[in-house]
Amino acid sequence: MSLPNCPKCDSSYVYEDQALLICPECGHEWNPNEVVEDDAVQVKDANGTPLAEGDKVTLIKDLKVKGSSLVLKVGTKAVIKRFVAGDHDIDCKVDGAGDMMLKSQFVKRQGGQDD
Repeated sequence: MSLPNCPKCDSSYVYEDQALLICPECGHEWNPNEVVEDDAVQVKDANGTPLAEGDKVTLIKDLKVKGSSLVLKVGTKAVIKRFVAGDHDIDCKVDGAGDMMLKSQFVKRQGGQDD
């Protein structure tokens, strides 16, 4: 019986421990019989509030745009298009600057719960 590769790091050195599969390289444990919808990355803003796709956020710090003289000022608004794994974990549309990738630690969710 062949075990599947690790869904987190794609390692082939997966082993069974009772009902779980375990990856010794990254430490990820999962139940192969469960349907996992964990593809969505859980991202939180600077205040620890969970963010969702479509949320409106504002910048909490002036940010220089790499490779450009453009500076995004505090209070600049953006709309989250999707989340990605990595250092810059938010793919969004920034007002006046277009599509960009931002770090979640430099944004806060706008408004109330119905916003």
